[in-house]
Amino acid sequence: MGWKTIEKPGYFGERRDEILKSYDKEYGADNWRIAWQWGVTVVNWEYACLIYEQAYFQDSLNREGLWKKLISQARDVYDHKKSDVKSGLDYLVQNGTATHLQDTAIRRVINQRGWAFEGKKLIRIRGDKSYWGKNLNPGKIKFHMPELIVTPHIEGWWDYDSIEDFYQSNKILQVKELKE
Repeated sequence: MGWKTIEKPGYFGERRDEILKSYDKEYGADNWRIAWQWGVTVVNWEYACLIYEQAYFQDSLNREGLWKKLISQARDVYDHKKSDVKSGLDYLVQNGTATHLQDTAIRRVINQRGWAFEGKKLIRIRGDKSYWGKNLNPGKIKFHMPELIVTPHIEGWWDYDSIEDFYQSNKILQVKELKE
């Protein structure tokens, strides 16, 4: 038995649970998966999160001053809800209706760099209206290996060749394929 890619499903957002349930209904609960194309390899969500994180790590090297400013002001960061901080360094801790990765990626990069939050503010890094949203949301940061973003790119709220572009454009829906 193998896996056959049937589509690039694109952005789920707050419809994530509804979309995943529809796959259960259409293909059967154990007969499909979401994965990411990475060159000639297909990787799981946890591995895709590490690729996503590496892009943030590269950004921390490219814009170290911005990151130092963040740690000087923030006591932590969040994406959708303030309770996102409960995820800590664990991508698997998802407590909302939409997946949040950038806050966890930022925490993990700060940890890898040997830094620590020193500020007093809980800072939201979502959207593009706030200073931190404009600078650290995954739709604005350039992906460190844009040549590995699968084309055609999925269109959405994110910038072309951004971290979010990788996450959405490389995401694939696969179904089990019976070998004869």
